[in-house]
Amino acid sequence: MADLLPLLSSALILGLLGGGHCLGMCGGLMGALTLAIPQEQRSRRLRLLLAYNLGRILSYATAGLLLGLAGWALGNSPVATGMRVVAALLLIAMGLYLAGWWSGLTRIEGLGRGLWRHIQPIANRLLPITSVPRALLLGALWGWLPCGLVYSTLLWAASQGNALDSALLMLAFGLGTWPVLLATGLAAERTRAVLRKRGVRVAGGLLVILFGLWTLPGPHQHWLMGH
Repeated sequence: MADLLPLLSSALILGLLGGGHCLGMCGGLMGALTLAIPQEQRSRRLRLLLAYNLGRILSYATAGLLLGLAGWALGNSPVATGMRVVAALLLIAMGLYLAGWWSGLTRIEGLGRGLWRHIQPIANRLLPITSVPRALLLGALWGWLPCGLVYSTLLWAASQGNALDSALLMLAFGLGTWPVLLATGLAAERTRAVLRKRGVRVAGGLLVILFGLWTLPGPHQHWLMGH
């Protein structure tokens, strides 16, 4: 487990730094969800938002487990190495996006739109949110919303070659996204303003690019581990 802690910390930080992207993708959804809570339920807003985000994060972990099984089945084959390279390139692309230098990653989100077209009508029927189980289920469905950040992190998690490690990485990533989206749901504008600052975005993008370079297979990883 000790060997996994650096990776879990990296996934947690990646989720936190990806908060700006999360605001663009899910911030409006969180605001709409908050407004959709009936007036008599407003006192339970925090509980419902927590349940919604828990459902979303559990979906990430489930996806990580499924892709992790595929990565485990591939073992140390050339396909697994290729998947790790693709994951690294996607992380680098994510860093470029977060820093505002290149937005090509957003095109990858189109890959999941076909699946989302089937899920969205079911999610819409759960509105308005009137109970914790309903919020949990809606969050679980919304966890499959097409997102380049989630896709790149999923491939990175799956490239670890262990289903449990992959699920834990996605769980840590999801927990990293939690503060930003929860704050957005509670109308905390300060968090949004901080994450939109140019310096914060560039610093976050550079760190994610470093994650991507670290993920690339090669002798540099032995040097990084040694230091």
